[in-house]
Amino acid sequence: MVRRQFCRRTATDGPVLLASTDKRGWRIVALLFLGILVNYIDRGNLSVAAVPIMRDLGVSPAAMGTLLSAFFWTYTALQLPAGYLVDRLNLKWTYGAAFLLWSLASGAMCFAHSFSQILALRLVLGIGEAVAVPASLAYIRNHFPPEQRGLPTGIYVSGMMFGPALGNFLGGFLLSQLSWRHLFLLTGLGGCFWLLPWLLVAPDREARDPSGSSQTMVTADWKRLLVLPTFWGITLGSFCYSYYWSFFLTWLPSYLVLQRRLSFLRMGAYTALPLVAMAVIAPISGRWADRLNSRSGSSLGTRKTFTCGGFLLGGLVLFIVVVNSPLVLLGILLFSTAGLGLASANYWTITQEFAPPGLIGRFIGYQNMVANLAGICAPALTGFIVDRTKDFNLSLFLAGGALPAAAVAYLALVREADVRAVRSLPFQASLRPD
Repeated sequence: MVRRQFCRRTATDGPVLLASTDKRGWRIVALLFLGILVNYIDRGNLSVAAVPIMRDLGVSPAAMGTLLSAFFWTYTALQLPAGYLVDRLNLKWTYGAAFLLWSLASGAMCFAHSFSQILALRLVLGIGEAVAVPASLAYIRNHFPPEQRGLPTGIYVSGMMFGPALGNFLGGFLLSQLSWRHLFLLTGLGGCFWLLPWLLVAPDREARDPSGSSQTMVTADWKRLLVLPTFWGITLGSFCYSYYWSFFLTWLPSYLVLQRRLSFLRMGAYTALPLVAMAVIAPISGRWADRLNSRSGSSLGTRKTFTCGGFLLGGLVLFIVVVNSPLVLLGILLFSTAGLGLASANYWTITQEFAPPGLIGRFIGYQNMVANLAGICAPALTGFIVDRTKDFNLSLFLAGGALPAAAVAYLALVREADVRAVRSLPFQASLRPD
């Protein structure tokens, strides 16, 4: 028996398709969590295997920086088109096809024997993974009312941390026991098992915009956003936050092996444990903010407090350049990522609250595009700096300093009045009846 989903118009968000009381909605959230977990394992494998690949294939740090950055070239370029597809096409088949493409590209890395082959496969990986974040967050935005979005968003976002945590730990083990080629083969193709439950559970039809989507209306909607300070706060904050996040995911494993002289197994543990801490805290902070919102009635203020406080706590990572003890190093990484756990779910929920109804997928795609411009810059710039200076200290200062800058951007520019303005303006409706 199919449970009927229904639509109501809230005072805050316009029409919202409710599924929080529907078990199917939560099952899909669970699959979205697992999907982004696999997504981050596959994009992070090259970071884990960077040292043996540089050794085996004769790749310099600067060239490895290019390879680590290459994923983000196509991934970033396709964020707005991916958001358009999310707003227009069926979630089940769009996400399923993209998942299959990126899994095959990741698994095929085991056959690469040159810089150019790895480069090509990383570009294909970026194409496949581009749809994941806009599709997932748009689903939560369309199916959960504002006061309940923190928990499903936190659950979903925690997959972005559990993925690299599992990937780094498993990768360190496979590198110590087998080889980097086995790492790509097992993790890349192993993720394909996710497709079966996805095709069984994901809905065949999604709620869409009943009005169509004329280019004139879309252009007018974007022009309304461009004059709001919150738009630029989200833009600048996303870039700064993602600069550090990209450094963590791409170069921190190599930093621990090359500069801190940790074994592959210890490297896996030292990167995995902070990510697990971040992943555990993300849904808790999202749920905590939901509860505070229900009492205070100031959703944006609460979420902004969590986001800015978390970014500032994350900036503690700057202190790892002055400590020698491996245990103190691990403690700093744990506290830093715990702060990012406080921020991450609420960072994305602010985006969901600000996104106009007719541009949900595209605005999320825009934010993710900006964030991943940092993903292009951080690995490439870090590789260039390490190649010239022969250490990571300057790169760590740049990455760690970006987090307080993100806090300043959100604190100074993200405003409740702008969210109210978006809700009151005649943006496109976001739903189409089935």
